[in-house]
Amino acid sequence: MDPRHLRAYAGRPWHLVAAQKRAYWASVRREQGALATFEAAQTLWAHMRQVRPDWPSAADRQADLAHHVALKRALDRAASAVVRPAGR
Repeated sequence: MDPRHLRAYAGRPWHLVAAQKRAYWASVRREQGALATFEAAQTLWAHMRQVRPDWPSAADRQADLAHHVALKRALDRAASAVVRPAGR
């Protein structure tokens, strides 16, 4: 590999790339609905299973579950900070 190419790749404005991806998927969802993003996810899943039939491993699934649990707890904390129970 040419080191100049590596430096050029690493020096890309990744924050702009991320912003463009968010804008693209927001427009897909807005114009085609949630089913389009679900179908894209399913296609990626199927591709990954072709590339690595053993994916996801038990460790991958455990890590994914831990992430979802942590996210749920964070959402619950945020909701409890915003929403007050009735009668208070």
